[in-house]
Amino acid sequence: MPKKNTQAFIAILLLFVLALLTVFPINVGLLGGKGVLLGLDLQGGTHIVYQADLSSIEPSGETDAIEGVMAVLSNRINPMGVTEPVIQKKGSNRILVELPGRDITDKEKESLSSVALLEFGELVAEDEDAKWENELGRWRPATAVMDGVIKTLNSSYFKENTFANRDNFGNILLIFEWNEEGSKLSEEITSRMLGQRLGIFEGAEPLRGEGGLPIAPTVQAVITNSGQITGLSWDEATRLSQQLNAGRLPVSLKIIEDEIVSPVLGAKFVDMSVKAGIIGIALVMLFMSLYYRLPGLIASLSLIFYGTLVMALFKIMSISLTLAGIGGFVLSIGMAVDANVLIFERMKEELQTGRTLGAAINAGFNRAWTAIKDSNITTFIVCGILYWVGSSITNGAPVMGFALTLFIGVAVSMFTAIFVTRTLLYLFVGTRLAQKTNLFSPFLRRKR
Repeated sequence: MPKKNTQAFIAILLLFVLALLTVFPINVGLLGGKGVLLGLDLQGGTHIVYQADLSSIEPSGETDAIEGVMAVLSNRINPMGVTEPVIQKKGSNRILVELPGRDITDKEKESLSSVALLEFGELVAEDEDAKWENELGRWRPATAVMDGVIKTLNSSYFKENTFANRDNFGNILLIFEWNEEGSKLSEEITSRMLGQRLGIFEGAEPLRGEGGLPIAPTVQAVITNSGQITGLSWDEATRLSQQLNAGRLPVSLKIIEDEIVSPVLGAKFVDMSVKAGIIGIALVMLFMSLYYRLPGLIASLSLIFYGTLVMALFKIMSISLTLAGIGGFVLSIGMAVDANVLIFERMKEELQTGRTLGAAINAGFNRAWTAIKDSNITTFIVCGILYWVGSSITNGAPVMGFALTLFIGVAVSMFTAIFVTRTLLYLFVGTRLAQKTNLFSPFLRRKR
């Protein structure tokens, strides 16, 4: 056996061991990482589609605005402990959010789509224009002139280190810190508002405390570097701190689809799929071994390597398996076997002409490569088109899952068919078995 082939065999063996350690046990994997992730249709969860209001955004900045929204949504979802949430752009102004295995409350849904901008206000006289009105009076934004520009005091000047805490008396505090510009703005506004109420508003509504009353503390000292908001419940203070630290949405969002998805088939289907897959692969391996003999047995070993490597990639890449994704994976298994059939049929023709095993392996793989390459390239193109179509429609996640798993499966099948099977076949070159060419030819019924 050539030294080069020995090195390739050792590399394949090491890769197989690493893949096994990644896949098993299924829930974690000995090399760490996460277990196999299931999509919404297999474990249920929350499905939301938001529509962004881009009316105030220039056309050239719409893409950046949507990407900014997706980044903020991701930051807000992370503290919820959701495993591998799906956040995807749909069309020009819609964003799909899927939270597998998680049923969130209406309050949490509102929190996700809230602009999360706290604005500070001051009371106005009856004859003055007001932006807000509540039980405490009529309010306008608290402003100051900075460098010749009128600026409003709001949470966009907060540093991203806001947190909830309790003082020595057990009172709940939302503690924030101003950035450099916010510090100057706060100093000027609170200097002229000593002894007056400073209202706090979130969107069109006043920020309310545990008793339901608007929060509007009296300014007792000049506020420069940092400040605190009292009167909130612990949950509300925690929610606000998470939102403020996650960032402010550049545009407002409206929920246009909102549903709790129950598992279509769930764990029962997964168990059935595993059993069916094992039976199907066993039957394919049996057929390949009986008909193609020794090459068929080698192809069966390659198929085990293929399945293990694909599952390892799914776990490493954190791909959520959906019903459609499993379909793409199963289809790629058939294509992996198909590549081996093409190779073995070419080898049979070479052996029938009297070539040695080594020459037949070389010629068989070289002659089959063109057909395998062309068929797989066309499959890659179709996968790319399907993924693009799925990303541009609202409920395109199943289409994208099918395209992605099929693409990965076909790519790995090319590797196993051309590299792994070939390396294993070369193990027999130069051995006594190589002289028994009937072991390397398909089983044929003898003619009478």
